[in-house]
Formats: sequence, C-alpha cells, structure tokens
Amino acid sequence: MKIYGYIRVYSVDQNEDRQLLAMNELKIPPSQIFMDKQSGKDFDRPNYKKLVRKLKAGDLLYILSIDRLGRNYEEIQKQWRVLTKEIGIDICVIDMPLLDTRNGKDLMGTFIADLVLQILSFVAQSERENIKKRQAEGIAAAKAKGVKFGRPEKAVPDDFGKIVKAWEQKK
Repeated sequence: MKIYGYIRVYSVDQNEDRQLLAMNELKIPPSQIFMDKQSGKDFDRPNYKKLVRKLKAGDLLYILSIDRLGRNYEEIQKQWRVLTKEIGIDICVIDMPLLDTRNGKDLMGTFIADLVLQILSFVAQSERENIKKRQAEGIAAAKAKGVKFGRPEKAVPDDFGKIVKAWEQKK
C-alpha cells in the first residue's frame, strides 16, 4: 500500500502552502504528492492523470477538502467511483472525517459517505458558479466605470511598414 496526496490550486499565483503543510503533517513523501495549478471545473489535469495512473488497489489518497479534488458535481461523483470502486483505493478528505473510505465500509457507512460526498460536491460546484458570477459582475461594473482590460495600446512607429518588410526578409 502506498500513500499519496493530491493538491490543487486554481492558478499559478495561488498559494498551495496550506495543502502542502497538511500533507507534510501526514508524512507523505514529496515524490508521492501530486499538484495541479488549474481550475477544478474538470479532471483534465496533467498531474491528476499521472496520479491516477500510479494508483493501485489498496493505496490511500489524501486530499485536504473535496473542492481541491474538483468543482464539478457530476465529475467529482464519477471520479470518486473510479478511484474507490474501479481502482479500489481508499480516499481520506482531511477536513471532512465522514469522507474517509477506510471507515464505515458497511452499508450504513457507505450510505453516509455517499450522502456527504453528494452534498459537498454540490456545494463545490455551487461555489464555482458563484465565483464565476461574482467575477462577471465585477468585470461588468469595472467596464461601466470605464476600466480598460488587457494590455494598453502602444503607438505604431512611423517606419512600421519598413520594419515589417525587414522582419519578413529575416533582417
């Protein structure tokens, strides 16, 4: 049995330290911690895919919270089934002890874990939708105030045509 950790942050400029700290406290070797810096809207993430290819029946996967796994309700449910039923690993969601597949393997425990998973994955997707809505509202409000997005325009030099010709001739 091997122990793995999975970390996901939304973007390159987000900080993964909180998740790394949790994995270090569990003494997960750095070589067995996989991290992606991209959206949780789907599971098309390079390091998540690498992790899934490494997982074998009986392994244990730690994630800090269910929204670090993903933010799409149906995809979270599907991935959970793939990981726990098809591959046969255990998953422990650190901040939600009810989502630890090592416990309660009887019918009642499985039922409770499935209910909690459904509720939390619903909340994760709802939060993603709220983030997108708030972002769109913020952009619309900024545009209404005259804020310009994107790189500022730069004046074209007088000899631009000449420069382009020289570039085309690889000079």
